[in-house]
Amino acid sequence: MSKLTIVANIKANPDQINLVKAELEKLIDITRAEEGCINYDLHQDNDNPAHFMFYENWESRELWQTHMNAPHLSAYMDATEGAVAEFTLNELSVIG
Repeated sequence: MSKLTIVANIKANPDQINLVKAELEKLIDITRAEEGCINYDLHQDNDNPAHFMFYENWESRELWQTHMNAPHLSAYMDATEGAVAEFTLNELSVIG
């Protein structure tokens, strides 16, 4: 199994930035404690505070999939329903 890198971009609705940020921050410690999580780092764009980005590395795609089905991710989805304008996720592999 090769390491998997995830880049997730979350763009909050302008009037929901604080809610989305608070809910994203709740994911950090619990996810970092999950099996297979190498790093799970949340960033906020310096010019556009509505844009958040997670940079993640996982030991394998299977362990990341377990994370994606975890209860805390479902709770985040429920809490931010209607507050996120755009979400994109990229699965990446190191090539050099």
